[in-house]
Order: sequence, then structure tokens, then C-alpha cells
Amino acid sequence: MLPAILARLQTHPPNVLESLLVVQEAIGYVPLSAVAEIARALEVTEADVAGVLSYYPDLRTCPTGRHLIRVCTGESCVANHCGRVLTALRNTLRIDLGETTPDGRFTLERVYCVGNCAVSPTVMVDGDIHGWVSESAVASLLKDYR
Repeated sequence: MLPAILARLQTHPPNVLESLLVVQEAIGYVPLSAVAEIARALEVTEADVAGVLSYYPDLRTCPTGRHLIRVCTGESCVANHCGRVLTALRNTLRIDLGETTPDGRFTLERVYCVGNCAVSPTVMVDGDIHGWVSESAVASLLKDYR
């Protein structure tokens, strides 16, 4: 699968970020074991690929759960108690930031800002944005994704 993806990405000059995003979209993450193969396909160094991979927080080197939960921690969300929402998510899911539930259903992350400040605090589940999330609403929110 990876060779077919990489064959489509050969551009001059190579766009390492775009290539890594395409790989992640196809596979779900960018395996560290694929860095050398990606570098060869793009005709760049492994350091070039690893540097881009480590710089951008949206690029992942491990698979995520079926549902990716991101809690916004921008200023407005912090002012409106996103920490309480994050604690409720941690307690409900029994995982910490960067972890995935044992059943592989949920991964919990923080994101700096999703631009939904008017209705903060905000939680994103996959591509769905939920505003005015309170800690008491966490169980109901997760029920929709179980």
C-alpha cells in the first residue's frame, strides 16, 4: 500500500509535509518504520522526513482510536473551564492525554485552538465540533460515538 501512495507523491521539489499528510490519511498515521522508504521515494534525507514528522503535532507516528477526541485549550476555553472537561474525559475514558482506550475506540488529545471561542469550551470528536461542553455533558457526548 505504501509504495502505491508514495508513487503518486513524487514532485520536484518534494513536498515532505504534503506527502506525510497523504500517508497519514491513507494509513491513519505515519509509521516510523516507513521514514526511510518515504525519504527514498521523495529523494530527500531521512532527517528531512523525521524533522517534518516531529515538528507538526497533527502528524502521528502511532495509530489512534476509532474516534479522536481533542479538547481545545485556547485562552477562551481555559477561561471557561476546559480543564474540568478534560478531567471529566480522562476519568470517564480512564486514559490520559495521548492515550487510547484499551478497546481502541477513543484517543484523547488537546489542541491549542479550534476557533470556536464564542461557545467555549470546545471539544472536537473526529471532525465534529461541540461547543459549550461542560463536565456534566461528557457522558452524553461520548454516548453518540460509542
